[in-house]
Amino acid sequence: MVQDDLINDLKGELGGKFESLIVALMTPPLAYDVTSLRDAIKGAGTDEKVLIEILASRTAHQVKEIVAAYRKEYDDNLEEDICGDTSGHFKRLLVILLQGNRQTGIQEGNIEADAQALFKAGEEKYGTDEQSFVTILGNRSAEHLRKVFDAYMKMSGFEIEESIQRETSGNLRALLLAVVKCARSIPAYFAESLYYAMKGAGTDDATLIRVMVTRSEVDMLDIRKEFRRLFACSLHSMIKGDTGGDYRKALLLLCGGDDA
Repeated sequence: MVQDDLINDLKGELGGKFESLIVALMTPPLAYDVTSLRDAIKGAGTDEKVLIEILASRTAHQVKEIVAAYRKEYDDNLEEDICGDTSGHFKRLLVILLQGNRQTGIQEGNIEADAQALFKAGEEKYGTDEQSFVTILGNRSAEHLRKVFDAYMKMSGFEIEESIQRETSGNLRALLLAVVKCARSIPAYFAESLYYAMKGAGTDDATLIRVMVTRSEVDMLDIRKEFRRLFACSLHSMIKGDTGGDYRKALLLLCGGDDA
């Protein structure tokens, strides 16, 4: 294919981060998600961060497209591959998200019951019933979950994120928090991901590239707005201060304007 030949030619001309960014830009979004997931589970070790980011933030329809495209591209079952590489409640929640069967709309009669079940599973219990968190956060719609989070706050005096931080750990905690943040606001979730990819010593270029490329034509304006609201600088200025050369120029083009 012409595009594959062009990518291979570019690989010979470029190097490092800028090459990775250009190749990502030339890959269709669905194919990029599929490749990212394949690399995350078939490389040396498992890149849980990629599994969490993609499966927590994509719609049920997008996840179903990813599963079908993965099978077509690799003649493999994505769910089986992820199950072979993960374990415990982390694996269970990933499988629920992969199946893409979230309820739609708000079940008014279940809001209080769901909030109560989460409270009993965590703050009110000695130890934690992780399965209740997995079932409710994995199966309810974003709109329904936002109502549950409000009811949970009134009932417990805590934000659901605080309870997850206290009651869970490791990859499960990271996935539960991602699901909660995406239910609240996908642009805010990605604004936070970008901030922490650049904050401190060193840059998480893989995350920076993945988010900038996959969201550039989806919700970048909203991400910029949330970034400015959450942090004491603009996304544009942080990219400018954290990167250099053609890599910086390309990222700033994807970002668009400066909201300083």
